[in-house]
Amino acid sequence: MRFAPRRTVRPADGAAGDAPGLPKWPEWVYTDATTMNAHTSPILILGAGALGAMYAQRFHESGLPVAFLAEGERAKRLRTEGVAVNGTRLSIPVVEPDGVAPGPAESPAVVIVALKDQHVPAALPSLAAAIGADTTVFSVMNGIDSERQIAEGIGDPVDGGRVLHCMVAGMDAVREGNAVEYTRLGTVFIGERRNDPGAPTPRVAAVQRLLDAAGVAWNTPEDMERAIWNKFMLNVGINQWSAVLGAPYRVFHRQDHARNLMRTTMHEVLAVARAREVALSDEDLEHWFSVVDTLGPDGKTSMLQDVEAGRKTEVEMFAGRMVEMGREAGIPTPLNQALLDAIRAVEEEGLRRR
Repeated sequence: MRFAPRRTVRPADGAAGDAPGLPKWPEWVYTDATTMNAHTSPILILGAGALGAMYAQRFHESGLPVAFLAEGERAKRLRTEGVAVNGTRLSIPVVEPDGVAPGPAESPAVVIVALKDQHVPAALPSLAAAIGADTTVFSVMNGIDSERQIAEGIGDPVDGGRVLHCMVAGMDAVREGNAVEYTRLGTVFIGERRNDPGAPTPRVAAVQRLLDAAGVAWNTPEDMERAIWNKFMLNVGINQWSAVLGAPYRVFHRQDHARNLMRTTMHEVLAVARAREVALSDEDLEHWFSVVDTLGPDGKTSMLQDVEAGRKTEVEMFAGRMVEMGREAGIPTPLNQALLDAIRAVEEEGLRRR
């Protein structure tokens, strides 16, 4: 499909309203490359944190049809408080699931899930209510389980359904309250679990074209499972230690002690991955240090941002999952067990102070 937004549009009938000064739920158009039929078909983003806001801004500035998907108090808060990216408040609609037209032609073309792991279960009914048979869903969340979790939540198989496998890397978005700042969009790695890079499936090809239109770099590797585990290995290594040490990226640039903690923890992931027949290598592990060295010295991992803001972290998705998988495989994961206890203690103190 080719996305062709109309810039001057009338509000769709029965649309969900927004705060004064913001556009209402508009009628947008994409054109199917085969039938040339026009349909109302926006991009919906579920989650308005650092990544959700970053991608929303990018699609909006590229003239693509985008809205946040939210309901209840979250929808009200987004409408009244909004979100600012790089100092500019986003003028992007907020739509609730019952405000998305139910017909197949009006269903969203794409839904991007950009939530914290602990918020996914409560959001799955909204997602299931908003999508149609032709909607493509992908997650920019951390971890190795979001595709399975989302697919099960919308009643699809993990492979061959509406959910594509995805991970993102190289971005530096930082959120403080309702403000998000970033300088690097990074790369979206997306595809089916297994891919022929020269012959992507129609769903994958459509998302590739969408990302091209937004100026977002993408890559479709042959083995998406390996790519997702590779990013998981980095997150387990740097996100958790950054939270415990209170360390921005500069600490991992210049301190051998911090890099050694990161490396040793990532070796636990490598051992568990190999036990599960995921093709990660020592070269994959070492490559991440060159990537980290390109990140802004004052940048912070999402887990450090959560700790500093007194929010619940995703430690269960990282160390918690590692300890569980290590136990299943009979592989010791002592550093991840220590990190699990340490971060639980840190976040409990932070949540108590709120």
